[in-house]
Amino acid sequence: MKALVADGGLRFVPSYPTPVPGRGEALVRVRLAGVCGTDLELLGGYHGFRGVPGHELVGDVAAGPRRWLGRRVTAAINVGCGRCPVCRASGPEHCPARSVAGILGRDGAFAEYVAVPVRNLHRVPERVSDEAAVFAEPLAAALRVRDQLAVRTSDRVAVLGPGRLGLLVGLVTALDGTAVTLLGRPGPSLANAAKLGLPATEAADERDSAYDVVVDCTGDPAGLAEAIRLTRPRGTLVLKTTYHGERGVNASAVVVKELTLVGSRCGPIAPALRLVAAGRVPVGRLGEAVYPLEDGLAAFEHAGRPGALKVLLRP
Repeated sequence: MKALVADGGLRFVPSYPTPVPGRGEALVRVRLAGVCGTDLELLGGYHGFRGVPGHELVGDVAAGPRRWLGRRVTAAINVGCGRCPVCRASGPEHCPARSVAGILGRDGAFAEYVAVPVRNLHRVPERVSDEAAVFAEPLAAALRVRDQLAVRTSDRVAVLGPGRLGLLVGLVTALDGTAVTLLGRPGPSLANAAKLGLPATEAADERDSAYDVVVDCTGDPAGLAEAIRLTRPRGTLVLKTTYHGERGVNASAVVVKELTLVGSRCGPIAPALRLVAAGRVPVGRLGEAVYPLEDGLAAFEHAGRPGALKVLLRP
Protein backbone atom coordinates (compact mmCIF):
# COMPACT_ATOMS: atom_id res chain seq x y z
CA MET A 1 0.00 0.00 0.00
CA LYS A 2 0.99 3.65 -0.32
CA ALA A 3 2.15 5.32 2.88
CA LEU A 4 4.08 8.23 4.33
CA VAL A 5 6.83 7.06 6.66
CA ALA A 6 8.65 9.02 9.35
CA ASP A 7 12.17 7.74 9.97
CA GLY A 8 14.14 10.81 10.92
CA GLY A 9 12.48 12.67 8.07
CA LEU A 10 9.39 12.02 5.98
CA ARG A 11 9.23 9.99 2.79
CA PHE A 12 6.60 8.54 0.52
CA VAL A 13 6.73 4.73 0.25
CA PRO A 14 4.71 3.23 -2.63
CA SER A 15 4.83 -0.36 -1.33
CA TYR A 16 4.61 -0.27 2.47
CA PRO A 17 3.23 -3.49 4.06
CA THR A 18 -0.54 -3.43 4.45
CA PRO A 19 -1.38 -3.92 8.15
CA VAL A 20 -2.82 -7.25 9.25
CA PRO A 21 -5.50 -6.63 11.91
CA GLY A 22 -4.88 -8.39 15.18
CA ARG A 23 -7.44 -9.87 17.52
CA GLY A 24 -10.15 -7.33 18.26
CA GLU A 25 -9.04 -5.03 15.43
CA ALA A 26 -10.51 -3.84 12.15
CA LEU A 27 -8.80 -2.79 8.95
CA VAL A 28 -9.87 0.71 7.90
CA ARG A 29 -9.43 2.04 4.37
CA VAL A 30 -8.53 5.69 4.87
CA ARG A 31 -10.61 8.29 3.01
CA LEU A 32 -9.06 11.42 4.52
CA ALA A 33 -6.45 12.11 7.19
CA GLY A 34 -5.55 15.44 8.79
CA VAL A 35 -2.09 16.87 9.47
CA CYS A 36 -1.79 18.41 12.94
CA GLY A 37 0.90 20.10 15.00
CA THR A 38 1.90 16.83 16.67
CA ASP A 39 2.64 15.32 13.25
CA LEU A 40 4.97 18.23 12.53
CA GLU A 41 6.66 17.74 15.92
CA LEU A 42 7.30 14.07 15.11
CA LEU A 43 9.66 15.16 12.35
CA GLY A 44 11.56 17.19 14.96
CA GLY A 45 12.10 14.11 17.11
CA TYR A 46 9.01 14.08 19.35
CA HIS A 47 8.70 10.62 20.97
CA GLY A 48 11.42 9.30 18.62
CA PHE A 49 8.59 7.93 16.47
CA ARG A 50 9.37 5.68 13.50
CA GLY A 51 6.60 4.47 11.22
CA VAL A 52 3.44 5.83 9.61
CA PRO A 53 2.24 9.05 11.31
CA GLY A 54 -1.29 10.41 11.29
CA HIS A 55 -4.09 10.11 13.85
CA GLU A 56 -6.96 12.21 12.49
CA LEU A 57 -8.95 10.11 10.04
CA VAL A 58 -12.18 9.09 8.44
CA GLY A 59 -12.44 5.84 6.50
CA ASP A 60 -14.39 2.67 5.74
CA VAL A 61 -14.05 -0.65 7.56
CA ALA A 62 -12.62 -3.07 4.98
CA ALA A 63 -12.11 -6.08 7.26
CA GLY A 64 -13.18 -7.00 10.77
CA PRO A 65 -16.38 -7.92 12.63
CA ARG A 66 -19.39 -8.26 10.33
CA ARG A 67 -21.37 -5.53 12.09
CA TRP A 68 -18.66 -3.01 11.17
CA LEU A 69 -17.96 -4.01 7.55
CA GLY A 70 -18.49 -1.12 5.14
CA ARG A 71 -19.21 1.35 7.93
CA ARG A 72 -17.77 4.83 7.63
CA VAL A 73 -15.84 5.52 10.82
CA THR A 74 -13.43 7.68 12.70
CA ALA A 75 -11.43 6.50 15.70
CA ALA A 76 -9.99 7.28 19.11
CA ILE A 77 -6.22 7.13 19.00
CA ASN A 78 -5.09 5.68 22.36
CA VAL A 79 -4.78 1.92 22.74
CA GLY A 80 -4.41 0.68 26.31
CA CYS A 81 -4.12 -2.83 27.67
CA GLY A 82 -7.67 -2.62 29.07
CA ARG A 83 -6.68 -4.65 32.12
CA CYS A 84 -4.49 -2.55 34.39
CA PRO A 85 -5.88 -0.35 37.20
CA VAL A 86 -4.76 2.79 35.35
CA CYS A 87 -6.73 1.83 32.23
CA ARG A 88 -9.81 1.03 34.23
CA ALA A 89 -9.68 4.12 36.41
CA SER A 90 -8.28 6.78 34.08
CA GLY A 91 -8.71 5.47 30.53
CA PRO A 92 -6.41 4.05 27.86
CA GLU A 93 -4.71 7.42 27.27
CA HIS A 94 -2.93 6.94 30.61
CA CYS A 95 -2.10 3.23 30.36
CA PRO A 96 1.63 2.69 31.07
CA ALA A 97 1.73 0.18 28.20
CA ARG A 98 -0.35 2.22 25.75
CA SER A 99 0.32 2.78 22.10
CA VAL A 100 -0.97 5.80 20.19
CA ALA A 101 -1.88 5.72 16.51
CA GLY A 102 0.74 7.50 14.47
CA ILE A 103 2.54 8.84 17.56
CA LEU A 104 3.75 6.06 19.84
CA GLY A 105 4.42 2.44 18.91
CA ARG A 106 1.63 2.09 16.34
CA ASP A 107 1.31 2.98 12.66
CA GLY A 108 -1.19 5.69 11.87
CA ALA A 109 -3.44 6.99 9.11
CA PHE A 110 -1.12 8.53 6.51
CA ALA A 111 -1.56 5.39 4.42
CA GLU A 112 -4.17 3.60 2.38
CA TYR A 113 -5.04 1.34 5.32
CA VAL A 114 -4.69 1.42 9.11
CA ALA A 115 -5.45 -1.23 11.76
CA VAL A 116 -7.71 0.07 14.54
CA PRO A 117 -9.05 -1.68 17.67
CA VAL A 118 -12.79 -2.19 17.25
CA ARG A 119 -13.42 -0.60 20.65
CA ASN A 120 -11.85 2.63 19.30
CA LEU A 121 -14.18 2.91 16.30
CA HIS A 122 -16.96 5.49 16.05
CA ARG A 123 -19.54 5.40 13.28
CA VAL A 124 -19.83 8.66 11.32
CA PRO A 125 -23.42 9.89 10.79
CA GLU A 126 -24.51 9.90 7.16
CA ARG A 127 -25.15 13.64 7.12
CA VAL A 128 -21.55 14.41 8.16
CA SER A 129 -19.15 14.83 5.24
CA ASP A 130 -15.67 13.27 5.16
CA GLU A 131 -14.20 16.77 5.30
CA ALA A 132 -16.05 17.42 8.56
CA ALA A 133 -15.68 13.94 10.10
CA VAL A 134 -11.89 14.13 9.89
CA PHE A 135 -12.05 16.87 12.53
CA ALA A 136 -13.62 14.56 15.14
CA GLU A 137 -10.36 13.79 16.97
CA PRO A 138 -9.02 17.38 17.27
CA LEU A 139 -12.50 18.66 18.14
CA ALA A 140 -12.68 15.99 20.85
CA ALA A 141 -9.37 17.29 22.21
CA ALA A 142 -10.87 20.78 22.36
CA LEU A 143 -13.93 19.43 24.17
CA ARG A 144 -11.67 17.89 26.80
CA VAL A 145 -10.90 21.39 28.11
CA ARG A 146 -14.59 22.05 28.68
CA ASP A 147 -14.98 18.69 30.41
CA GLN A 148 -12.11 19.40 32.81
CA LEU A 149 -13.09 22.91 33.87
CA ALA A 150 -16.15 24.37 35.50
CA VAL A 151 -15.94 27.58 33.45
CA ARG A 152 -18.59 30.16 34.31
CA THR A 153 -20.11 32.41 31.68
CA SER A 154 -18.78 35.35 33.72
CA ASP A 155 -15.17 34.11 33.41
CA ARG A 156 -12.74 35.81 31.06
CA VAL A 157 -11.04 33.11 28.99
CA ALA A 158 -8.05 33.51 26.69
CA VAL A 159 -6.74 30.98 24.20
CA LEU A 160 -3.09 31.65 23.50
CA GLY A 161 -2.06 30.42 20.06
CA PRO A 162 -4.86 30.74 17.48
CA GLY A 163 -3.67 27.85 15.32
CA ARG A 164 -5.73 24.86 14.25
CA LEU A 165 -6.30 23.50 17.77
CA GLY A 166 -6.57 26.94 19.36
CA LEU A 167 -9.38 27.88 16.99
CA LEU A 168 -11.29 24.72 17.92
CA VAL A 169 -10.78 25.38 21.64
CA GLY A 170 -12.07 28.93 21.13
CA LEU A 171 -15.14 27.78 19.20
CA VAL A 172 -16.01 25.12 21.78
CA THR A 173 -15.50 27.50 24.71
CA ALA A 174 -17.81 30.05 23.12
CA LEU A 175 -20.65 27.52 22.72
CA ASP A 176 -21.92 28.18 26.23
CA GLY A 177 -21.76 31.97 25.92
CA THR A 178 -18.42 32.33 27.70
CA ALA A 179 -16.38 35.38 26.69
CA VAL A 180 -13.25 34.04 24.98
CA THR A 181 -10.42 35.94 23.30
CA LEU A 182 -7.85 34.46 20.94
CA LEU A 183 -4.35 35.83 21.53
CA GLY A 184 -1.35 35.54 19.25
CA ARG A 185 1.10 37.29 17.01
CA PRO A 186 -0.13 39.67 14.33
CA GLY A 187 -0.70 37.92 11.04
CA PRO A 188 -2.87 35.27 9.40
CA SER A 189 -3.61 33.27 12.57
CA LEU A 190 -5.37 36.19 14.24
CA ALA A 191 -7.14 36.93 10.97
CA ASN A 192 -8.43 33.32 10.89
CA ALA A 193 -9.93 33.77 14.36
CA ALA A 194 -11.65 36.99 13.35
CA LYS A 195 -13.14 35.31 10.27
CA LEU A 196 -14.71 32.71 12.57
CA GLY A 197 -16.26 35.44 14.69
CA LEU A 198 -13.88 35.01 17.62
CA PRO A 199 -12.46 38.15 19.30
CA ALA A 200 -8.74 38.19 18.56
CA THR A 201 -5.88 40.46 19.51
CA GLU A 202 -2.11 40.54 19.69
CA ALA A 203 -0.88 39.00 22.95
CA ALA A 204 1.57 41.88 23.44
CA ASP A 205 -1.40 44.25 23.71
CA GLU A 206 -2.63 42.42 26.79
CA ARG A 207 0.04 43.69 29.19
CA ASP A 208 -2.43 44.70 31.86
CA SER A 209 -4.94 41.91 31.34
CA ALA A 210 -5.53 39.13 33.83
CA TYR A 211 -7.66 36.26 32.58
CA ASP A 212 -9.53 33.82 34.80
CA VAL A 213 -8.58 30.95 32.48
CA VAL A 214 -5.78 30.80 29.91
CA VAL A 215 -5.45 27.85 27.53
CA ASP A 216 -1.96 27.51 26.07
CA CYS A 217 -2.21 26.14 22.52
CA THR A 218 1.04 27.63 21.23
CA GLY A 219 3.04 24.40 20.97
CA ASP A 220 6.03 26.55 21.92
CA PRO A 221 7.94 26.58 25.23
CA ALA A 222 7.92 30.38 25.14
CA GLY A 223 4.13 30.30 25.03
CA LEU A 224 3.96 28.85 28.52
CA ALA A 225 5.76 31.83 30.04
CA GLU A 226 3.36 34.16 28.24
CA ALA A 227 0.39 32.11 29.44
CA ILE A 228 1.58 32.33 33.06
CA ARG A 229 1.87 36.09 32.72
CA LEU A 230 -1.64 36.42 31.32
CA THR A 231 -3.35 34.35 34.02
CA ARG A 232 -4.71 36.25 37.01
CA PRO A 233 -3.63 35.32 40.54
CA ARG A 234 -5.43 32.12 41.59
CA GLY A 235 -6.53 31.65 38.01
CA THR A 236 -6.36 28.47 35.94
CA LEU A 237 -3.78 27.69 33.26
CA VAL A 238 -4.54 24.84 30.85
CA LEU A 239 -1.59 23.26 29.01
CA LYS A 240 -3.06 21.92 25.79
CA THR A 241 -0.13 21.25 23.45
CA THR A 242 3.02 19.18 23.59
CA TYR A 243 6.27 20.05 21.88
CA HIS A 244 9.73 18.75 21.21
CA GLY A 245 12.60 20.40 23.08
CA GLU A 246 10.90 21.33 26.35
CA ARG A 247 12.42 23.98 28.60
CA GLY A 248 11.90 24.68 32.27
CA VAL A 249 8.73 26.22 33.69
CA ASN A 250 8.86 29.45 35.68
CA ALA A 251 7.71 27.61 38.79
CA SER A 252 8.23 30.65 41.00
CA ALA A 253 5.59 32.61 39.09
CA VAL A 254 3.18 29.69 39.38
CA VAL A 255 3.72 29.61 43.16
CA VAL A 256 3.53 33.37 43.69
CA LYS A 257 0.31 33.67 41.68
CA GLU A 258 -1.10 30.44 43.19
CA LEU A 259 -2.14 29.17 39.78
CA THR A 260 -4.01 25.98 39.10
CA LEU A 261 -2.28 24.01 36.32
CA VAL A 262 -4.37 21.62 34.23
CA GLY A 263 -2.88 19.25 31.67
CA SER A 264 -5.28 18.42 28.86
CA ARG A 265 -4.97 15.81 26.12
CA CYS A 266 -7.42 13.67 24.18
CA GLY A 267 -11.17 13.93 24.51
CA PRO A 268 -14.46 12.16 23.76
CA ILE A 269 -15.09 11.36 20.09
CA ALA A 270 -18.86 10.72 20.30
CA PRO A 271 -19.81 14.21 21.59
CA ALA A 272 -17.51 15.75 18.98
CA LEU A 273 -19.35 13.90 16.20
CA ARG A 274 -22.69 15.05 17.63
CA LEU A 275 -21.56 18.68 17.58
CA VAL A 276 -20.41 18.34 13.98
CA ALA A 277 -23.63 16.60 12.93
CA ALA A 278 -25.67 19.38 14.56
CA GLY A 279 -23.63 22.04 12.76
CA ARG A 280 -22.71 23.75 16.03
CA VAL A 281 -18.99 23.98 15.24
CA PRO A 282 -18.12 25.14 11.69
CA VAL A 283 -15.25 22.72 11.12
CA GLY A 284 -15.85 22.83 7.38
CA ARG A 285 -14.43 26.36 7.36
CA LEU A 286 -11.13 25.13 8.82
CA GLY A 287 -10.05 22.95 5.91
CA GLU A 288 -7.51 24.64 3.66
CA ALA A 289 -6.06 22.12 1.21
CA VAL A 290 -6.13 18.44 0.22
CA TYR A 291 -3.06 16.58 -1.05
CA PRO A 292 -2.53 13.03 -2.30
CA LEU A 293 -0.13 10.88 -0.27
CA GLU A 294 2.44 11.17 -3.03
CA ASP A 295 2.65 14.89 -2.24
CA GLY A 296 3.00 14.35 1.50
CA LEU A 297 6.16 16.45 1.79
CA ALA A 298 4.38 19.39 0.18
CA ALA A 299 1.41 18.85 2.51
CA PHE A 300 3.65 18.98 5.59
CA GLU A 301 5.39 22.10 4.27
CA HIS A 302 1.99 23.73 3.75
CA ALA A 303 0.78 22.70 7.23
CA GLY A 304 3.88 24.29 8.78
CA ARG A 305 3.28 27.73 7.30
CA PRO A 306 2.27 30.51 9.72
CA GLY A 307 -1.50 30.73 9.88
CA ALA A 308 -2.14 27.55 7.90
CA LEU A 309 -5.48 25.94 8.60
CA LYS A 310 -6.13 22.19 8.30
CA VAL A 311 -4.25 20.37 5.57
CA LEU A 312 -5.67 16.98 4.57
CA LEU A 313 -4.22 13.91 2.89
CA ARG A 314 -6.37 11.75 0.58
CA PRO A 315 -4.89 8.28 0.00
